[in-house]
Amino acid sequence: MDKRELMEALVEELNRYAYEYYSLDNPTVSDKEYDLKYDELVSLEKEIGIVLPYSPTVRVGDTILEGFSKYTHKAKLWSLDKAQSIEGIVEWHNRNLKFVNEMRAKGEDLPDLKYIVTKKFDGLTVNLTYNEEGILEIGATRGTGAVGENVTAQVKTIKSIPLKINSNDVFEIHGEAVMTTEAFEKYNETATTPLKNLRNGAAGALRNLNVKETARRNLSAFFYDIGYKEGEPFKTYVEMLDFIREKGFPIDDYVVECSTIEDIQKEIDYIKDIRFSLNYDIDGLVIAIDDIRTRELLGYTVKFPKWAIAYKFEAQEATTELLDVEWNVGRSGRVSPTAILEPVELAGVTVKRATLNNMDDIKKKGVRIGSKVFVRRSNDVIPEIMGTVQDSIDGSKEILPPETCPACGSHLSLIGAHYFCENTLSCKPQMVKTIVHYGSREAMNIAGFSERTAEQLFEKLDIKSICDLYKLNKEDLIGLEKFGPKKAQNLLDAIENSKDCSLEAFIYSLGIQNVGAKTARDLVNTFKSIEGLKNAKFEDLVLVPDIGDIVAQNVMDFFREEKVIQTIDELLALGVNPHFEEKEITESAFSGKTVVVTGTMEKYSRKEIKEKLESLGAKVAGSVSKKTDFVVYGAEAGSKLTKAEELGVKTISEEEFENMI
Repeated sequence: MDKRELMEALVEELNRYAYEYYSLDNPTVSDKEYDLKYDELVSLEKEIGIVLPYSPTVRVGDTILEGFSKYTHKAKLWSLDKAQSIEGIVEWHNRNLKFVNEMRAKGEDLPDLKYIVTKKFDGLTVNLTYNEEGILEIGATRGTGAVGENVTAQVKTIKSIPLKINSNDVFEIHGEAVMTTEAFEKYNETATTPLKNLRNGAAGALRNLNVKETARRNLSAFFYDIGYKEGEPFKTYVEMLDFIREKGFPIDDYVVECSTIEDIQKEIDYIKDIRFSLNYDIDGLVIAIDDIRTRELLGYTVKFPKWAIAYKFEAQEATTELLDVEWNVGRSGRVSPTAILEPVELAGVTVKRATLNNMDDIKKKGVRIGSKVFVRRSNDVIPEIMGTVQDSIDGSKEILPPETCPACGSHLSLIGAHYFCENTLSCKPQMVKTIVHYGSREAMNIAGFSERTAEQLFEKLDIKSICDLYKLNKEDLIGLEKFGPKKAQNLLDAIENSKDCSLEAFIYSLGIQNVGAKTARDLVNTFKSIEGLKNAKFEDLVLVPDIGDIVAQNVMDFFREEKVIQTIDELLALGVNPHFEEKEITESAFSGKTVVVTGTMEKYSRKEIKEKLESLGAKVAGSVSKKTDFVVYGAEAGSKLTKAEELGVKTISEEEFENMI
C-alpha cells in the first residue's frame, strides 16, 4: 500500500469511528487509539501535500474567512404554517381529510391519512449538498429559502455531520444545527463574553467568519428532510427518514406515527412534559403527512407546504418596558447590570427583572431606559433581553455605566467588556460573597453559614478576609442578631471542623475565576498539592482535561498574586490542613462510563453516590443525553428517568446498583 492509499484508508477508518462515536453513540476504539491514527493521518497529509475534501482534519477550523458567499438552493426551503392550539391542528386535519376524499373521488388511489410527528428544533437551519461521489460539497443557511449563505467551513466543524457517504445521487438534506446545554456550559466556563442562550450560540457559531470560534462551540445537528434528490424518489416520509438514518446522518430518536387527533394531542402533551429536560432547545412539534403522493397533490401555498404544520409551544418571548438598570457587585468585583422591567407574564411566570451582562451587550442590543424590549425566557432562571423595539426609542434615555462602585464608591476599572471594583479589601458585596463561597458546601462546608451571617460579620465584627473567620470568638458572635450561646458555639465548631478539608475543596474555596468544583478536582488530581499548583506552567495546565487557555491563564494569574499567597500561608498557619488522597479506581461495570443520578436514594446522599461512582471509574454527569451510559435512580425520580427511557439509556435502580458493586 503506497502513502496515498494509506492516507485514504485512514480517512475512511477515522470517519467510520466518528460516525460510531457521534451518531451511533457506540465507539469501537478508545480515544487514545483514535488520536494515534488521527496524528498519523496529519503527518501523512503534510508529507504528501494532499488533504482529501472529506478528511476529518478539515473539521479543525483554523481559518478566518473574509465574508460569506451566496448559495442558490437546488430546491426551496419552505417555512411551515403554525398552529398554537389543538383547534388549529383539527382545522388542518379536516382540510386534509376533505382533500383526500375529493382526490379519491377523482380516481386517485391515496392511502388513509397517517402523520409523522417530530420535534421542532430551535437552532439554525442548514442545507447540505452532497455530490455524485457522496462528498459534502456545500453547507448553507436557509436565507430567503431560495438563496442562503455558504457556511461550508463552519458546517464541517460539526463532528456528527458525515463528510462523505455511500451514495451516487446528488441530493440536498435539511437539518438543524443546535447547541447542547453541555456544550453551552463548557463554552461559557472559559468565554470572555458568555453566550446567552442555546439558539444564539448555534446561530452565532455558523455565522462567524472565524471558523476556529465555530469549532469551539462544539455544535450538534439533527437531520429530518431531503429537499432535493436525483435518482429514485421516496414513496413515504418514513422511507425518507430511513434513508437519512442509513446514510449516517444524526437523526432524533423521537419519530412517532399518528392517525388521529387524539394521538397527536397525546404527543403534544408528552413533549410539553419533557421539553425542559432535553439538553437542546425545541419550540414545538412538526406534524407532516407520511405519503409523498398525497403531499405532491396537496402542494404549497405561496409560503408554506399544505402537507405539514408546526405546533408552536407557548411563547417564551414577550415585550415590555425597561424601567431602570440596577448595577450589582459580584464576588470577583465584577459590576454587572440588571434590567428592571414593567412586570410581564411570560410562559406562566411574572417577569420583573432580566439580565444584561455588560455595556457591550447593552450597546449591541440598543437597550435604553424607557424603551420597549423583547424579553426571552428559556431554561434560564433569570430571563434575558434579546433586543429593542425600534419605534419605542423616542423619549428614552441612554444607559450609562456607573462612574464608581455602586456598593462602596471606589474607582472602577474596565477589563475586557466588564467593569470591576478595585476595592478588594472592604467592598461589602465582594467580601460577603467571598466569605459565603468559602463556607459553601462544596468548598469548606461550614454548616449553618448564611449570607446574612456573613453580612453581620462584615458590618459588626469587621471581618475583611476569610482568614478572619478563624480568629472569631464566642463573645463576638453572641453580640450578633439572632445569635445565642448555642448558635455561636455551633458556628465556631463548624469553622474549626472546616480546617480538616480535602485539597480540591480548599482550591475551590479560594474562588479562582472560572474554576468550579469539577475543575478544582481535575487540577488537584493532576498537580496533587498547593505547591504543585503554584508552580504549574501554562503548557502543563492546558493538558488537564477540559481546561482551555483562559482557565489556565486565570490559574497562573491567581497564584502570582502576592495577596493570594499571603492569604494561603496565613490559612495554613491558622491550622487549615488541606489533604490530597490519591483515589483508587476500582475496575467495575461503571469504569469509563457516563452516569447520571436522579431521585432520592435510601443508602446514599447525592454526594456519597457521586463519590462512589467516581471511585468505580465513572464520570458523573448532570443531564441525560445519547452519550449517557447509565441512569441510576431512586425514589421520586423525575424527568431525567423519563428522558433516559425515551432515549433507550439503561436505567438502574438503587437496589440493582448495590448488586452490581
